[in-house]
Amino acid sequence: MSTRNDKTALITGGGSGIGLATAMAFARRGYRVCIADLNLPAATQAAEAIAELGGEALPLQVDIGDPTSVAALFERLRKEFTRLDAAFNNAGVGGNALPLAEIEEDDWARCLQINLSGAWRCLKHEIRWMLDSGGGAIVNNCSIFGLVGGSNACYTAAKHGIAGLTKSAALSYAASGIRVNAVCPGLIESGMGLRVLQRAAERAQDVIGLHPVGRVGTPDEVANAVLWLCSADASFVHGHMLNIDGGYCAR
Repeated sequence: MSTRNDKTALITGGGSGIGLATAMAFARRGYRVCIADLNLPAATQAAEAIAELGGEALPLQVDIGDPTSVAALFERLRKEFTRLDAAFNNAGVGGNALPLAEIEEDDWARCLQINLSGAWRCLKHEIRWMLDSGGGAIVNNCSIFGLVGGSNACYTAAKHGIAGLTKSAALSYAASGIRVNAVCPGLIESGMGLRVLQRAAERAQDVIGLHPVGRVGTPDEVANAVLWLCSADASFVHGHMLNIDGGYCAR
């Protein structure tokens, strides 16, 4: 673990998968990390792993689908830390993989409430805090399905919405020292990606074959991209949708 740099990073959905890999990556760079997750035991376990390596992490529970929960998260964070330098809005849920005409109202509302409105809620609080403390960098976890069509209609709609939020926020706050970008992962070997492979076990190789590189991605490959987007090396990058997809969108 590197020397602490007095910077703070927030990762939602940080208890597992891509979020956990990203929390570890920030900690290795010396950031104090807030790991916010609906699953508090997973967030606590992740924070303990960082502490064992000499880093500093705070586990907190949050339901990004609940505005009261999100507000409480940021109220607590402002008491714990003086500033927010980086944020990765990673938390989300998958859709139900039904064709558009078969989706019920409740399933549609839940997917958008968590994925799209949840990202908006976190962005709102992060931007307000960064405006108060002199700027920062935010990365949203979008998806290849924020860039291209997908058969999962509610998930695709939510991710296209996140792409729009990312670009709108980047335009509005670039002059205020806040950079907002997004990563767009393809099939990643964790979380939703593993569930996709399990659900489509009989045609898993066909799904993998949609990625020209011929394999699934790793959480660390996404984490490294998030870390770069939040670094000074990406200081001129605003409103960018960074594909991490093994060539999927280049087809």
